[in-house]
Amino acid sequence: MSKNSKVLNLKDKISGREADLSLCNLTEVPVRELALYTKATFVDLSCNNITFLPPEFCNLIHLVKVDLSKNQLTCLPDELGNLTSLQHLDLYNNKLSVLPVSFSQLRSLKWLDLKDNPLEVELAKAAGDCLDEKQCKLCATKVLQHMRVLQDEVDREQEKRLLKEKELEKKKEAKQREREAKEKEARKKEKAEEKEKRRREYNSQMAVAANREKQMKKNEERKKKNGQAADKKAAMESAPKPGRSLIGLLFKLLLLLLLGLAGVAAACHLTDLQKEAMCVPVNVAVDYGLSWAREQQGVLRQLLQNLSAAAKEFVESQHASKN
Repeated sequence: MSKNSKVLNLKDKISGREADLSLCNLTEVPVRELALYTKATFVDLSCNNITFLPPEFCNLIHLVKVDLSKNQLTCLPDELGNLTSLQHLDLYNNKLSVLPVSFSQLRSLKWLDLKDNPLEVELAKAAGDCLDEKQCKLCATKVLQHMRVLQDEVDREQEKRLLKEKELEKKKEAKQREREAKEKEARKKEKAEEKEKRRREYNSQMAVAANREKQMKKNEERKKKNGQAADKKAAMESAPKPGRSLIGLLFKLLLLLLLGLAGVAAACHLTDLQKEAMCVPVNVAVDYGLSWAREQQGVLRQLLQNLSAAAKEFVESQHASKN
């Protein structure tokens, strides 16, 4: 205990189950040294200058009786309730105004002295005067009851706080789930829109390709038809009609023949060649032809007369039938 020079050897201060550290001018409790002597269940720390108890002091669960009277304590550690074996606690003449809520867990406490402390009103009322043994025992009972009420209130507040925190957490989780659901729905919608966009683009490309192919087919068919028509026209123009070309050819040949014959006949009949031997048959043929034509003229005249008479009779018969 380097800071407490007056206490040179804790072993010298221990007698049986009691460690007497009173009037040692201590400013702090030698917790580490006390922890080594678990048989010392009564520790007297009265009449010193101790201002606080460290949390480690509450690990000395073997303590049954503790005297901290006439010190400068302003508060006690929140872990004080860990001293479950504590039965006797003397806090006379300190500077305490409140006790930690864990004080209610000192279920073995049977004696308590809180005189000459600036206690808050409700705690002072529960503590009472504590002028004798009976009152100190009553003080322990009433203070424990008071602290249990405070503990219940703290527990309720803590429960409310926990419920509120849980509700907030649930709301937060619900909002998170809602946000995630919206994001998921947005992603799903975006994917659907993207898919629909790709589908429309694909359909548009297919339609353009189909129209292009259809137009190409139409152009090919048009070209083919135009080519066939041109070929047909050219063939028709280039290939003369068999009947008309043959008749024309025959007519031309006949015409040439007639012209030739007429020329020969004229040369043989009107020129000095008529006396030649080759013109004799020509002149004979011309004379025969002329005589045949004169004969045919009479026949033609008779035919015309017959036709005229037949027509007249037909008209008269038609007129008679109408009457």
